[in-house]
Amino acid sequence: MDDERIIELFWARSETAIAALEEKYGALCRRVAQQILGDSRDGEECVSDAYLGVWNTVPPRRPDPLAAYVCRIVRNQALKRYHANRAQKRGSQYDAALEELADCLASDTSVEDEVEARELSRALDRFLASLDRESRVLFVRRYWYSDSIESLAALFRVREHTISARLWRLRQKLRRELERKGEFL
Repeated sequence: MDDERIIELFWARSETAIAALEEKYGALCRRVAQQILGDSRDGEECVSDAYLGVWNTVPPRRPDPLAAYVCRIVRNQALKRYHANRAQKRGSQYDAALEELADCLASDTSVEDEVEARELSRALDRFLASLDRESRVLFVRRYWYSDSIESLAALFRVREHTISARLWRLRQKLRRELERKGEFL
């Protein structure tokens, strides 16, 4: 079923909308949650909560693209769960990805402050737009979807060391960009 039809089912408040969403994007949603949480049960709960979130926001919204909209809700649910579990669980791939970016994004002030977050978001958007497609995909897969170094090496058909080195160079480039524009805090 295409995205437009699924959205129409949500607008009609048809319960089959959730089933259609699960059929089309369920595996992707579970993968996003699993990469962040490292626990399939928590991931399943986040996906269920995300489907409820889509139910509650469509309508009035008409998300385009639907996959990105659903994945963002799943990711936000997983991050909430991750932070709740963080005191109890350590060592997920998400921890590793955050630690790699810490030198570029560390701040003495609260990054959660809405204005600073928007500025940082715009800076990251500019940075990503400046990259070639392969580098952009690599960066997003590692730092948005929390893909492991091993899975990225398999995806790009290179050694893990090559992926690690490319990610290091990308982080250094991001750091230089943020410092150059006075956005490194």
